[in-house]
Amino acid sequence: MTLTLQSMRAQVADICTLPVDAIVNAANTSLLGGGGVDGAIHRAAGPDLLKECRTLHGCKTGFAKITQGYRLPAKHVIHAVGPVWHGGRSGEPEALAGCYRHSLDLLAAHQLHSIAFSNISTGVYGYPVELAAHIAVQTVNQWFNEHYDYPLEVIFCCFSDKALKVYNQVLGR
Repeated sequence: MTLTLQSMRAQVADICTLPVDAIVNAANTSLLGGGGVDGAIHRAAGPDLLKECRTLHGCKTGFAKITQGYRLPAKHVIHAVGPVWHGGRSGEPEALAGCYRHSLDLLAAHQLHSIAFSNISTGVYGYPVELAAHIAVQTVNQWFNEHYDYPLEVIFCCFSDKALKVYNQVLGR
């Protein structure tokens, strides 16, 4: 029997403004900033985020690393490196699910309880939002079912009304 996480929702927002324990950055492998949400998070957090990211020596696709949030309302930034979409036959679904699992593992390891995910890999990396949303929600539900006693609030922070509609459909809302 699969449980559903009660405090899981989607919303359109600027992820840089959310007062949660951790936001998840759709990072590149260098972790040194880039375009889109990655660049916005780095700009909002200030130069100390880049300084800390330099000490992490990058991150592999499908994994995540955590830093402080610095000037952000979020206490931490989890940098998850999603896959570039190549049609779904090059390990993209597994790598994307890994981003969510590893992010939640870091959240729990640091005893944090609220997280906002960006729509990992759906921007310039080209992952179809419909497929990514299913993986995101399924992976978070699966993680929660394995850690059912861990209090957790999850926000899927959407970049558009279209993405919000997709996530709400997947969430059954």
